[in-house]
Amino acid sequence: MGDTVKVTRRKSRLKQPTIGDWIIVGVMILLILSCILPVLTVVARSFSDPGAIMRQEVVFVPVGFHVDAYADILNDGRFMRSLGWTAILTVMFTLLALFMTVLAAYPLTYDQLKGRKIITLLIIFTMYFHAGTIPMFLLYQRLGILNTPSVLILPGLISVFLMIIMRKFFLGIPESLKESAEIDGASPFTILIKIYLPLSTPALATLGLMYAVGRWNGFADALMFLTGPGTDVYHPIQLLLFQILQGQVGIDTTLDPGVAAAPGRIETVRSAAIVVAMVPILCVYPWLQKYFVSGVTLGAVKC
Repeated sequence: MGDTVKVTRRKSRLKQPTIGDWIIVGVMILLILSCILPVLTVVARSFSDPGAIMRQEVVFVPVGFHVDAYADILNDGRFMRSLGWTAILTVMFTLLALFMTVLAAYPLTYDQLKGRKIITLLIIFTMYFHAGTIPMFLLYQRLGILNTPSVLILPGLISVFLMIIMRKFFLGIPESLKESAEIDGASPFTILIKIYLPLSTPALATLGLMYAVGRWNGFADALMFLTGPGTDVYHPIQLLLFQILQGQVGIDTTLDPGVAAAPGRIETVRSAAIVVAMVPILCVYPWLQKYFVSGVTLGAVKC
């Protein structure tokens, strides 16, 4: 009885939060607020009256609710075309990137692969040493992908960091499953399709999300490598959004030109454009949430 009381008291002491726990909670709250508050500000400005924005009355809550800015954004053909193209581009890129990542990671799990360590070293070498923008530009020009949609897909089809995570996940799958399949006469390709991939759903979902977010938010490659005439139809939404924020591109509007060009009105339309560009990729998270929790611990050390 006495031992039971001691164990209960010990557990109660362990459950009590310490100063370090409160510090961690405080830091996490600050990080969460630093991510949420800018988004709330942009959303509030997109729904607010232009005059309230000019008077700097808008912080986190809309002042004078208006949806005219969203009507202009959704009626702008160039913006919606770019949004649709970016969605198609992101889906194609993510599927191809996962395919290439699996093809690179899976063979490196076999000890029988000759030169495995050298191959792995050469792959990791590319994580730390980069040729630079000018050599990349010349390479893309020689390959014939400059000023084509391929320049947004092919160069980033594989991330070395994510490939290493995928390989680590494959190595965590029990070796006995592969050995039993080999005894039954299964080929390496069959083992990959019927054993490894079905067990790797959390990893594939997590890496796919990372690839998709990276492609959706990317605009530097399009800015540098899609500069030819007529290539603006291949500009992703983030590049178009960058041009809108810089004042290089305007949004078509049905309002009076004087009203549409008012400073507060311009800020409202820009905020609405940012919100519309965020919504599609945010809708992906709920579908992958059940896999993401287990997927974020990929490669972690298990005790």
